[in-house]
This record gives sequence, structure tokens and C-alpha cells, in this order.
Amino acid sequence: MSNLKKYRFCDLYTMSSGISSTKDQAGHGSPFLSFSVVFNNYFVPDALPDLMDTSDKEKETYSIKSGDIFLTRTSEVVDELAMSCVAIKDYPNASYSGFLKRLRATQADITYSKFMAFYLRSPMFRKTMTNNAVMTLRASLNEAIFSYLDLLLPEYDDQVKAGDLLYLLNEKIALNNRINAELEAMAKTLYDYWFVQFDFPDDSPKGQGKPYKSSGGKMVYNPALKREIPEGWSDGTLEDLGQIVGGSTPSTQDPENFSTDGRPWITPNDLSNNQGNKFISRGGQDVSAEGIKNASLKMYPAGTVLLSSRAPIGYMAISRNEVTTNQGFKSFIPNKLYSTEFIYYTVKNSLKAITKYASGSTFKEVSGGTLKTVKVVLPSGNICDAFTEKSKPIFSQQDNIEKENIQLAKLRDWLLPLLMNGQVTVGEVS
Repeated sequence: MSNLKKYRFCDLYTMSSGISSTKDQAGHGSPFLSFSVVFNNYFVPDALPDLMDTSDKEKETYSIKSGDIFLTRTSEVVDELAMSCVAIKDYPNASYSGFLKRLRATQADITYSKFMAFYLRSPMFRKTMTNNAVMTLRASLNEAIFSYLDLLLPEYDDQVKAGDLLYLLNEKIALNNRINAELEAMAKTLYDYWFVQFDFPDDSPKGQGKPYKSSGGKMVYNPALKREIPEGWSDGTLEDLGQIVGGSTPSTQDPENFSTDGRPWITPNDLSNNQGNKFISRGGQDVSAEGIKNASLKMYPAGTVLLSSRAPIGYMAISRNEVTTNQGFKSFIPNKLYSTEFIYYTVKNSLKAITKYASGSTFKEVSGGTLKTVKVVLPSGNICDAFTEKSKPIFSQQDNIEKENIQLAKLRDWLLPLLMNGQVTVGEVS
């Protein structure tokens, strides 16, 4: 078992503030590390997406080098404060935001950067930071905090083994996300090619499998849609795709309405936390049988397309299993004519129109009645079936990858406290 040793945080790192830039400097120039990038990543991305026009002196003062740790310095809420992001390479000519703090190691053999990336995002350390934050109008991180914060660290060699293992798990998750993004692009391109550009394979004797519209397939003007659509297709509304259903919330005054192992109950916040994923199994809280009865909730089958209809509008996911939702949803249960895959992209393609018709004084909301008026193109049945046949394997692969990522994240988060406190160590690979 590894021995843990206590260090003063301020003895291990020096802290520096970022550049105070102007709007005129932004959007051009040299690579720039922003608040949002740090907030959303364990590690500084290989390529920085933002630019800032900085002088040579500023590049030197606000440099980014391998091993540097960046912390979010200020936020409207404490939970977003001191989120860390670690650089594992040098970034020549780059600088970092004034909304960040940079920690640069004062030694080379006490802290290992990859280990620290996970240590500083661990629930234990996060709680320590938020408990010590300064809260006035905004939560703020100041250098005084580091004068009395202690770190309990394993031996350096154990940090290297643990950090490398956790980093590999994180990289596998990142690789899976890139694969899923490519699969998503493939499926969306297929949908657009067939149902937006109308270049689906024309299987008629005349068409011989060639792209319909670009090969001269007959187009007919549709007055309801105010545009041409393929002959034999029709106009309709989102209601034609399936049954549009809402949800509700059991009384929060009665704890018996909720459970940790009940029936999956999804809220818009759950979809917000699920961004980047296409599928969802359950939310942060389940409802009990009593809660379902009291709120007259209905369970929706696997394959239901969930659409948040308020706070905010437009988050989407596909249910892996039976779920129910709160009142912030208008969801689509597929009918026999249109598949989950077709409905998902047709609704996604209609989000601009859906949002346009949202109403409400306190917050915008889309009603079921509104969705029933949003017009869509309805293809002939055989074309929709052919699309489902081609897209379903892509959706299935995406689902499997997302489920693998869930297990990898659980493994990473389970290992982290054990590795941090020295309960387990990583052995040598033979």
C-alpha cells in the first residue's frame, strides 16, 4: 500500500492570473485557452479552438507549458469554481484567459500532471475548494486559499502509474466520442441526402437505383409546404410521426413519490447533462409506483424520442428502455409507419420551426398543439423503411459505444478514490 504524504498546496505550485484582454483582441492572432475549454476538459485539448491577438511579452507572461494546471477563477455559482484542466504538452505562442488561474509546479518529482488532473476533479477535492471559495456577487478563487490548503499525495511513482491508467481510460472515452461523432455525421448526411435533397435511391425501373432528384425524378409542387417534393410523397405535421405525449411531476412534498431504484423519470436537466449522447436510460431521480399513480404518469416504450419543450427547448434523446418524464417534455412514441430513426432526425430538422412558435411570459414553452401544426414532408413507406434499414445499425453502434463509455466512466470514478488514498496501487505490466 502506498504511503500518503501531506504537502502545502502553495509549496508545490506558484499561482498566476491570466491575461486581461479586450474584445478587439479576440477572434484572431495566437492560440488562446478560454474558461469554457478549461471547465469542460480534464486536459487541455491538443489544439486550442480560440484565438487572441497577443504581444510577444504577453505570450511569455501568460505561457502554457507541460504540467501547468488551470483553474476557473470566478463564476456565478460555487460549483463551477476551481474546475481544473491540465496541460500535458507545451503550447508555443499560446496564452490563457483572465478568468483562469495558472498553477505551475515548483518541483519535478512530487506531483505528476496526469494524476493531478483527476485528483483536482475528484469529489473530495472539489468539496474542499467549494467550501473555501469566497462568495459575494460571484464565487471567486483567490490566492489566499492556497496558503492553507493541504494535499495528501501518494508517492510519485504511484502517481505516475495511477495517472497513466486513468488517462488511458479517459482517452478511450474520448476516442469513443470521436467515433460516435463520425457515426452521427454519417447518419445525418444520409437523412439530409434522402429527405432534404431528395436524392434517395430511385428503385423504379426508370431510376435504376440512381439519386432521385438529381437524376431527373419527378418533383411536384406542394401548396401546403410551399415547395416541390417527390411525386407520391405528401405533406403532414409532426403529429403524423407518432403519438405526442407529455409528462408530469409527482408532489415533491411527499418523499414516497420518488426512489433511487424505481422507474426512470427524465427531466430537461437530465437531457442537459446528457448532451453529447443520443440515448438515455434514466435521469438523476426515479419515481416510485406511488409517484406514478399520484401524478397519473404513463410509461413510454424504448425507442421513444424525447424532446424538451421548455427550460430549455430543443434537447433531444432516445429512450433505451421504458421511461416517463416530467411536464417539460413533448415526446414522440413511433407509430407503425415511421421509425425512431426517421422521427429523431425529422424532429431535429424541425427545431427551428418548433422554437419559433414557442410562447410564454415567464419562460418559453412549446405546447402539444403547436407541434401538431409544424409541417413536415412525409415520404412514401418504402423509402422510410429503406432509411431505417440503413440507419438502424449506425444508431445501434452509437448506443453500444455510449453504454461502453458509461461503464468506463464508472470504472474511472470508482478507481479514483482508491488510487488517491493509497488503498490500491497499479502493478507493473509484465
